[in-house]
Amino acid sequence: MTAVLRPTAEQQYAAELAAVAAQDDRQRPPNWNLSPQAVVTYVLGGTLPDGTVITPKYVGARRLVEVAVGTLVTDRALLLVGVPGTAKSWLSEHLAAAISGDSTLVVQGTAGTSEDQVRYGWNYARLIAEGPSEQALVPSPVMKAMQQGAVVRVEELTRMPSEVQDSFITILSEKSLPVPELNTQVQAVPGFTVIATANDRDRGVNQMSSALARRFNTVVLPPPATEDAEVEIVVTRAQQLGKALQLPAEPPALDEVRRVVRIFRELRNGSTVDGRTQLKKPSGSLSTAEAISVVANGMALAGHFGDGTLGADELASGLIGSIIKDRVSDATVWQEYLETVLKERAEWRDLYRACLDVSGD
Repeated sequence: MTAVLRPTAEQQYAAELAAVAAQDDRQRPPNWNLSPQAVVTYVLGGTLPDGTVITPKYVGARRLVEVAVGTLVTDRALLLVGVPGTAKSWLSEHLAAAISGDSTLVVQGTAGTSEDQVRYGWNYARLIAEGPSEQALVPSPVMKAMQQGAVVRVEELTRMPSEVQDSFITILSEKSLPVPELNTQVQAVPGFTVIATANDRDRGVNQMSSALARRFNTVVLPPPATEDAEVEIVVTRAQQLGKALQLPAEPPALDEVRRVVRIFRELRNGSTVDGRTQLKKPSGSLSTAEAISVVANGMALAGHFGDGTLGADELASGLIGSIIKDRVSDATVWQEYLETVLKERAEWRDLYRACLDVSGD
């Protein structure tokens, strides 16, 4: 297969999915590639009876993943909610890959998402020439999933206009999609389900109606509970990105990743790790995903413009770019953190000086 920049989950982890399926002797729901227990093993990782090691795709509480998979076994849709960077999309992609073997049936929610993208559209050349027909109809990812008995992913549900969101009500309650132009309807076959994601910070942008919210089982994905857990996630994903992008840099040192994670966690929580110093919070989310981006950017700088080893000089620009989103308020927050926290940590003086150099101070 021709190399691609970002393989889908089912492409990147095809060998692991095949290994899990080969060892899976439990009952599988209709049109599922794996049993619910095997899906959890694939997502959280583990060692199979034959010794095959399955890498963890999501680092978090096992019970959350079990509840999510248990929801998908029933006739209810799943809504993954959390602050930015809590791996909502990542988890939904891997769940779809494990269950259906296809994570590409996606509706991306934006302010411009139309009802056609949820229901169906038309090939207008054929529509004008032939009138409404099955051949002129262009199925949406939702319609394809209903016909195939597969998982459809709906990203950023609350970014869609409210009237578009409500297009899901009939689909989720009746498991059917009316096509009045053809005087027919598409009925979902077993295995069809919806995994939607929503951002906590978008609450109130296009709030879901109570009628739609009742049709979802909501699972809240929290930020990593501990610093060690977040460091593990950042190291793993940064190494994967470095390999995929063929960066000529060494894997990031644990100490450097820990510095980035600690800075993000302290600013996110509004206090230093020891609780002695209270801090102002920046306007951005400072998510785990942004920490991964800072480390990956540093690896690129180290590989192409340095000695290949990630250090303070490579991290500084990425840190400042991630933290300072508002040039007025965030700059004040960052300057205070530099002088009251970073400067006072003797082992972090190199990072303090590098940040001052990037800032031009």
